[in-house]
Amino acid sequence: TVNDANIIDITGWPVNRTLDWAQKLGKKLNARQKAISERILKEIVERLNFLVNVGLDYLTLSRSATTLSGGEAQRIRLATQVGSRLVGVLYVLDEPSIGLHPRDNNRLLDTLKGLRDLGNTVLVVEHDTDTILTADWVVDLGPAAGEHGGRVIAEGTPKQILAHPRSLTGAYLSGRKQVAVPKVRRTGNGKSLKIVGARANNLKGIDVSIPLGKLVCITGVSGSGKSTLMSNVLYEALAEKLMGARTSPGEHERIEGIQHLDKIINIDQSPIGRTPRSNPATYTGLWDEMRKLFAELPESKVRGYKPGRFSFNVHGGRCEACQGQGELRIEMQFLPDVYVPCDVCHGKRFNRETLQVHFKENSIADVLAMTVDHALNTFSAFPQMVNKLKLLQEVGLGYVRVGQPATTLSGGEAQRVKLAKELSRRATGRTLYVLDEPSVGLHAADVHKLIEVLQRLVEAGNSVLIIEHNLDIIKVADWVIDLGPEGGDRGGE
Repeated sequence: TVNDANIIDITGWPVNRTLDWAQKLGKKLNARQKAISERILKEIVERLNFLVNVGLDYLTLSRSATTLSGGEAQRIRLATQVGSRLVGVLYVLDEPSIGLHPRDNNRLLDTLKGLRDLGNTVLVVEHDTDTILTADWVVDLGPAAGEHGGRVIAEGTPKQILAHPRSLTGAYLSGRKQVAVPKVRRTGNGKSLKIVGARANNLKGIDVSIPLGKLVCITGVSGSGKSTLMSNVLYEALAEKLMGARTSPGEHERIEGIQHLDKIINIDQSPIGRTPRSNPATYTGLWDEMRKLFAELPESKVRGYKPGRFSFNVHGGRCEACQGQGELRIEMQFLPDVYVPCDVCHGKRFNRETLQVHFKENSIADVLAMTVDHALNTFSAFPQMVNKLKLLQEVGLGYVRVGQPATTLSGGEAQRVKLAKELSRRATGRTLYVLDEPSVGLHAADVHKLIEVLQRLVEAGNSVLIIEHNLDIIKVADWVIDLGPEGGDRGGE
């Protein structure tokens, strides 16, 4: 043992406690021990300090890397880079502020400024207000998303961006556009869920009451136990009881009020499908309607085509060279697979005969390549399709192609496709939706759209529970549950 602690104890402590121990240790050593350990202790203290500076003081050193959130893992890599003190390097970071409470943001920004001051270039993709305002130079792309974007709208110092008339980012940063604070908060339906004695991870045996029929927000600094409470305890316990899922909920005594709900749905940012075969049309059920329509056309009737003829998943209508994928996968040993367009159908997915059936001069492959906005005009006479397309448009996905492979949708887009599907269901008013940081990767304008969609779910009588750091979403909530006061073992209350 060193200073009455063995290596298991030390790696089991949170970073801030280990740092405290290392700093005190230096004062207790005699001259010979000091001479031996001076440089080692200096390194230990420095490295622990880097972790504290990027807002990870609540983690334990022995924590398995697979249990870290994306933002945490990225900040650990950042801490190692700060420690290496390299000069003349270009660092590229994709949204380092993910999952950070506004309080921890300043520490992260100081770390990034430190990298810059050493003589490096730091390039950050970010939606966070503080980060944008701290930057020395901002490049704003737009004006909208998908095929309506891809141009440089404005570039310059944050001041110039704020004053730029065409920059949507500038409009939200300067307050010309903003999310309005609701005039009245919902009263809910008077029922509530109560979690009693939640003890998983760092929760201190807490009792939490969640009112139903409201938009409820769980807030708190990073590592305060928000995800543990919502995902590990509440979601897994209710999924087990209501949906018959085989989950092992986090440690708690009991949950009261389950009888008020009939299902719980977790809308996360995981992909809507793992293969290029799934796309927004197949996920929302739009594709079945489109295939039925094509099978009803006179040309199909003459040829005897059924809806299955227009599926790229079964034999008959699809291109057999690529089995309806539209691209061929070439396996590169030791490298990621490469996809090349199929040389028979040229990415159309169907064979020549199937493509000869047209609706308003569009073949089935043309329909897959349409954007949602375009498809709305084309299929305006079919109420069931219009409903589904309109919902996709309302959640802000008008620019996405109907047949865009699921693997190419971003996390935020996948989440909004799921929201559109939920909105299309008939509301029972007894569903609880849980979302973990839905604003990740979303621009202020997209957050605005997301808020409108969530409000619609609640208006239909459902309950929505969100973990969030985004102040715009927190200010429109009907009820807020704040965990803390700090992260790790100093949180969970």
